[in-house]
Amino acid sequence: MAKPRARELGLPLPGTPGPYNAITDVPGVLVGYRTLNGVADNGRRIQTGVTAILPRGRDSEPQPVWAGFHALNGNGEMTGTHWIEHGGYFVGPLCITNSHSVGIVHHAATRWTIRQYADAWQREHLWAMPVVAETYDGVINDINGQHVSEADALAALEAAKGGAIAEGNVGGGNGMICYGYKGGTGSASRLVEIDGQTYTLGALVQANHGQRAWLKVCGVPVGERLKDELPAGLERERGSIIVILATDAPLLPHQLKRLAQRAGLGIALAGTPGGNNSGDIFLAFSVANPRPLPQVSQTRLNLDYLNDECFDALYLAAVQATDEAVLNAMLAAEDAPMQKPEGLCRAIDSQRLQELVLASH
Repeated sequence: MAKPRARELGLPLPGTPGPYNAITDVPGVLVGYRTLNGVADNGRRIQTGVTAILPRGRDSEPQPVWAGFHALNGNGEMTGTHWIEHGGYFVGPLCITNSHSVGIVHHAATRWTIRQYADAWQREHLWAMPVVAETYDGVINDINGQHVSEADALAALEAAKGGAIAEGNVGGGNGMICYGYKGGTGSASRLVEIDGQTYTLGALVQANHGQRAWLKVCGVPVGERLKDELPAGLERERGSIIVILATDAPLLPHQLKRLAQRAGLGIALAGTPGGNNSGDIFLAFSVANPRPLPQVSQTRLNLDYLNDECFDALYLAAVQATDEAVLNAMLAAEDAPMQKPEGLCRAIDSQRLQELVLASH
């Protein structure tokens, strides 16, 4: 049985979510997981995985996904961002995994792209530069064993679907730790009305960041008040957070970069200052303005886009959805044994959290 999400606990979260309160509320966006649990030949625990996002679903023809990228603290990796910075788009899937599996997941995402768009890759001179991001799960998972395979990454891509999605110990978030509690994958969304038109903004996070004392929920310093014992080894931050923002609002790449920057304000609501060891890396993309690849497009192009003066509502939605997605990741998570050092990383006590927050509002 699924654990209650933040809104189901009655926490006073602002904004109006979409029907699934997830990144999959954005039309066409699909999410899939491959979750690995087991014991390696060396006796160490395997608890890791891959999260896959298909921004344009399973279209048969490749189309640019307009995007912007921002690194609040660059102690991490997200491939494909050089061309996002210069070209303003990426093509194909987006995946998130652990720090030592970026290469094999990139290989698999490239293979998936070539297979999915086989006709285009046969006709034209095209190259695949998928987006693959990571966070470090070596406290819980045998990360040095590199247990994620090409087949695992392809399985996550094939499993991608719309609608409600799992959270917590799933996909790339399976072995992650957040604010000294079990972290993982989380999502949330917001509906935004601009000039009579309703747009959707969704966030998906792989939350593996923060120190216990920093944690705030709905403005309440719960990290200072929750009295559970902090396991040895979790006093310092060793993780990161990846935030993916998706929207159907028509935005240009430079506008999406500015939107991605607001994810930093979203994670700050929960207390993190962006620690030295935390790779806080964010990407925003828009599914609006579908069109063929530039290599096969006409010389003159037109894009529909919103006036920057309308952006405050989108910025607020990005901040709110990011904050709630982190909270949903923590609330959905389950206890996990630690192996470096040995111990137990507990999930946050949702009932105690509820009591603390509601008592302060």
